[in-house]
Amino acid sequence: MHTYSAPEQLLKERVILVTGAGDGIGKVAAKTYAHYGATVILLGRTIEKLELVYDEIEQEGGAQPAIYPMNLETATGKDYEDMQVTLENEFGHLDGILHNAALLGSLTPIAQYDMEHWDKIMQVNLNAPYMITRMCLPLLAKADSASVIFTSDEVGMHGKAYWGAYGISKAAGDNMMQILADEMEVNTNIRFNSINPGVIATKLRSKAYPGEDPTPLKKPANIMNLYLYLMGEDSKEINGQIINAQGK
Repeated sequence: MHTYSAPEQLLKERVILVTGAGDGIGKVAAKTYAHYGATVILLGRTIEKLELVYDEIEQEGGAQPAIYPMNLETATGKDYEDMQVTLENEFGHLDGILHNAALLGSLTPIAQYDMEHWDKIMQVNLNAPYMITRMCLPLLAKADSASVIFTSDEVGMHGKAYWGAYGISKAAGDNMMQILADEMEVNTNIRFNSINPGVIATKLRSKAYPGEDPTPLKKPANIMNLYLYLMGEDSKEINGQIINAQGK
C-alpha cells in the first residue's frame, strides 16, 4: 500500500470531507483527492486559507470543491447538526471523511497543565472527530463503500513526556476509530482506519520542534499514496487498522 499507484479516476464522483483543509497534510490531501476526481468539502476555521485551496484545486483542473467554514474549537452540538443538514441538502451522501484537523498546544508536564488549554485540545482533536463522524454516519451509510480516516501519531501510540493533551487525544482517537470499526464491521458499508503520518514538514511539526531544520523532512505530498489507497475502493477490505505512512 505504501507504493500504491492510484488509477486516474480513483475517486470520480465521490464526495469527501476533509477537516483542517487549509494547511499542511489536509490541504495536500484535499488537492490530491480532487485531482483524482473527488468533490472535496474543505472544512476549516480560516476562510481565506480555504478559498486559496479552493482556487488552487480549480486552477489545477480538479473537481469543483466546496467550502464549509467551521471553528472546531468553539463548535456546539447545534453547529454539527447544522453541518449534517447542509451536507445532506447539498450532496445527499458522503463517500469519505479525513479527520486531519489538530491542535498541538504547548509541551507541558501533566502536573502543570492548564484546564482551559486541555479542553481546547480535546475539543479539536477528539470531540470534533467524534461529533462529525456521529452526525455523518447516515450520510456515509448512503454510499456504496465509505471510508473514514483518522490521523494518528507516534506519541499517541506510545506515551511520551510533555505531550499531554495532544498525545492523550491521539491515543483516544485511535481507540475511537477501532471501536467504530468493530461496531460497523457487520452489515454496514463503512470502514474506519488511522494513518500515522510520521515525521512530516508541517506547521504543527515546527511548533513542536521550533529549532529543527525542515529541509530534509518528508513533505505531505510524499505520503499521499496511502491517503489515496485508504480512501479508494482498493482498500475496501481494510478496517480498524493504524497504518504508518512511512512504513515503519
